[in-house]
Amino acid sequence: MADRALLIEVTLLDARYHGVGDWPPAPWRLFQALVAGAYGGRWAAEGGTDKDQALQWLETLHPPHIATAPAFRGSETVHYVPNNSLDAKGGDPDRVAELRVPKRVRPTLLDGEPRLLYAWAYDRAHEGLARTVADLADRLHTLGRGIDPAFARAELLDWHEAEERLRAHGGTIARPSNRPGHPDRDPGCPEPGSLISLKQRFTATRRQYQPGKEGRTLTLNFTRPPKPAFRTVAYDRPPAHTLYELRQEDGRFHPWPLWRAVELTTRLRDLAAAVLTRRLPERAAQIDRFLVGREAGPADKDRRVRLIPLPSIGTPHTDASIRRLLLEIPPDCPLPREEVVSVFSGLDLRLDPGTGEIADGPEPTLVASSDLGMAGQYGVGSAGERHWHSITPLALPATRRRLDPDRLRDADERVRAVELKTGQERQDEEDRARAAVLEACRHAGLAPRTVLSIRLQREPFFVKGEGAERFADARFSRHRLWHVAISFAEPVAGPLLLGDGRWLGLGLMAPDTGAAVQADALSYGLSPDARPPLAEREAVTRAVRAALMSLARTPDGGVLPLFSGHLDGPGPARPGEHRHVYVAVLDTDGDGRLDQVQVIAPWRVDRTYQPEGRDRGDFVRITNQLRQVRADAAGLLSLSPPQALPAERGRIWTSLTRYRPTRHPDTGADKAAFIADDVRRELHRRGLPAPTAIEVSDSQVGPRKGLCARVTLHFAQTVTGPVLLGRDAHRGGGRFRIDDRAHIITKG
Repeated sequence: MADRALLIEVTLLDARYHGVGDWPPAPWRLFQALVAGAYGGRWAAEGGTDKDQALQWLETLHPPHIATAPAFRGSETVHYVPNNSLDAKGGDPDRVAELRVPKRVRPTLLDGEPRLLYAWAYDRAHEGLARTVADLADRLHTLGRGIDPAFARAELLDWHEAEERLRAHGGTIARPSNRPGHPDRDPGCPEPGSLISLKQRFTATRRQYQPGKEGRTLTLNFTRPPKPAFRTVAYDRPPAHTLYELRQEDGRFHPWPLWRAVELTTRLRDLAAAVLTRRLPERAAQIDRFLVGREAGPADKDRRVRLIPLPSIGTPHTDASIRRLLLEIPPDCPLPREEVVSVFSGLDLRLDPGTGEIADGPEPTLVASSDLGMAGQYGVGSAGERHWHSITPLALPATRRRLDPDRLRDADERVRAVELKTGQERQDEEDRARAAVLEACRHAGLAPRTVLSIRLQREPFFVKGEGAERFADARFSRHRLWHVAISFAEPVAGPLLLGDGRWLGLGLMAPDTGAAVQADALSYGLSPDARPPLAEREAVTRAVRAALMSLARTPDGGVLPLFSGHLDGPGPARPGEHRHVYVAVLDTDGDGRLDQVQVIAPWRVDRTYQPEGRDRGDFVRITNQLRQVRADAAGLLSLSPPQALPAERGRIWTSLTRYRPTRHPDTGADKAAFIADDVRRELHRRGLPAPTAIEVSDSQVGPRKGLCARVTLHFAQTVTGPVLLGRDAHRGGGRFRIDDRAHIITKG
């Protein structure tokens, strides 16, 4: 059992770090620094048998725990340096100034003592190897780039002593996570074979330029050195969360109205800042900047203390008053964590910030709590969720024009016609708000490209919620407030706050963990930044069907006939009938790119078919699991959460996708008449009424003499959709929509 610790303490000579792409410095970077100090480039001269064994043993250990001082990115400096391409100027050294290129330097600045701790766990049987590595740490001279001088010392401790040293460091602790590492954002760690790969790279680098000869011409041949071997490990540096409850003097909860979230947050923040400033007058400027937010710039947003009022949610009947407050201290916040936590513990809203005296009144007191159950309702401590909706509205820099109902009530018809919004004005308002939501996600560290769908409204998303306008105050106009539901391509961890009011309790999101969409016709949106061209419709359709079949596998390795169309063996489940799902991939806005996937149960298309046994439950269960589709050349497609497909009702239906007949025409047959007859047969098979007229246009003959055409259907009575007909209806062909000349659309 690993009960011992190799603790390496690295001290930078300057409170800045120039290594690119990692903070804290990755264990792989420290390993390379140990190797450089141990050998100094003299592999063969020093032999290095003991050193090799010790460093190769270090490769086998689990990733270390790391403690660092708070840090932030400094300003970027651009240096113009000569480029190594004098040959382009004929080898003239006087023209070197013409080859200058920009070199950008942006250091990481440490707020505090520039000291880092790395703790590896090992068992006592390897005490000798650990001692050798500890001795090698004395030779370390640089960590980062060549302009980052450092020194190190190492100790061998019991693991519980190392844990105490990590906690006493005063900074933040990064610990290895169980989730898989991401090569673009997670640090590297040594793995078995790392030392050998460094030796091979060192030897190859010395020989990367070799003279050669091509005929009578002397050449200089370049060989790229092999890359070193290391692994990527995910590390967690979570913010510190402390939960408080709003209590009355008698110990009962003090429910605070949901719509007064900004007032509560502001008062608690200002009270805490006043108390903390009296305790730590030398940190007054930092308190103003990182607690209150005065003079805080974009570089400070990831270091600011955040107060998050937590309304009570969980069931439709829960009173959504605020009874708890979550204090979030980022890992790189320069304020002393213990002092901030203690200030809020016992903070009384009756406190006078000027005199420090407690006045009489019914105001609550903050009491520290260890019950994180309600915090879990907001995604705290979870692995992440993909679907979120707002509890308090987002404050967005996208205003809308509000209508005065009293003015419209008293105005004549001409004034009302001018004052009322047009559809285009409303659409423009929502487009601006969606763009503002994407920008708010970017400010929160979420890539806008991962946003699959955005829904905007003024009404709350849960029964006991408050409308967006109720939260308006002197700072946040009611015209800027929106309730928002967002779906992401990847899970997002909580707590999640978005918008301009995220430091004052607005824009608080909760995971949307509602029940599966109980519908037998569903639509999914495709991510806007990865929509395949229309020419790839068939390939994407096949990929969606394959994804559904993969989700519909049975314990014996088969696939539910509802999604495969087959029973045991390769034959169809029921020859001549249509008992499996319909998949349509469509371009609904006419821009030449696919933007929507529809999955429709067979009983919605074929009115003669009644679902059997568990068909309905299986359809809902499988279709609600569809999240991503691998579509070959089209790449990995992310789908928005499913939504019930609106039911269309109308008398005139026209082709959205071309109709393909179920049989081939006789030689010399009239194509339009043949297609019209085939359509009548299909309508009869699907239990739909006979049309009063069929218009066939734009008929075409494919490379295999396959016939297709655009068709318009006229019915005497209203027909309920969806309508899919023809040979390739299960793949989205023969999809009809209501003609604009006469239609009624209802949602259901």
